[in-house]
Amino acid sequence: MADIGTRVLLAPAKINLGLRILGRRPDGYHELVSLVAFADLHDRITVSAATGEEDGLTVAGTFVRALDSDNLILRAISGFRGIEPGLPALRIHLEKSIPVAAGLGGGSADAAAMLRFLAGLSGRDPMENDIRRLAASLGADVPVCLDPRSRIMRGTGIDLDAPADDFAPQPVLLVNPGVPVPTGAVFGALDAGPVPADTAKAETGPLDRNDLEAPACRIAPEITDVLTFLRELPGVAAARLSGSGATCFALFETEAGRDQATRRAEAAHPDWWLHAGMLRNWAADELDLPA
Repeated sequence: MADIGTRVLLAPAKINLGLRILGRRPDGYHELVSLVAFADLHDRITVSAATGEEDGLTVAGTFVRALDSDNLILRAISGFRGIEPGLPALRIHLEKSIPVAAGLGGGSADAAAMLRFLAGLSGRDPMENDIRRLAASLGADVPVCLDPRSRIMRGTGIDLDAPADDFAPQPVLLVNPGVPVPTGAVFGALDAGPVPADTAKAETGPLDRNDLEAPACRIAPEITDVLTFLRELPGVAAARLSGSGATCFALFETEAGRDQATRRAEAAHPDWWLHAGMLRNWAADELDLPA
């Protein structure tokens, strides 16, 4: 196995530009189809070899207090040891910039960044089937975060279309009202019937909505306030909830339009979390950097 040294891994936030729930499977999981893109917002993970025999994790950043003790990074490392024995103990420092329980896949992105790094360390492609199965066991959003480029995800998240390499960067404003929304609660409030026999036929139609928006708004009415505000801004091409929320996004044709909207949001709602950035595809050499 290659020498680890000290590396910095970037874990970009995931945005569900559209999400349709096709139905509930017999195992209780939901079948979905979603158009996913990635933002320039990211967590930052510094990894090096540990001096002892156990992995160590420290965490800093804006959203540290919202994290639970069951960190997906450590679970990703443990799972990877099951398919690639001999991995040395690791020292990890996580800087959290992505809001927690926010529909942006922050924990999933962190786990995917670690799996991507460990795969490279072992001379493997992170999209290999056993690594993707491990990723899926950690969470539905982890497989799509292994290679953060715009694509469609299907099923329970493990089935991925080829990335849209022609995806053009687009100005985006992300807004979170500061209310954590557990994914399980939103799916629990979703009144979904069984998956139709002809799933392919059920998938047809534009991905221009989020079927989790209504149950998320019932759980956290603050989301409705955000969406109403965003949809009334000038120059907005689309505004929807991302994933199970509570983060919403507004797409703009120009950076100037996005920046103007950001100033209005900051003035009207200083208690909201905002990120004015770009949706973009990430290249592999941008995600694993020397310290």
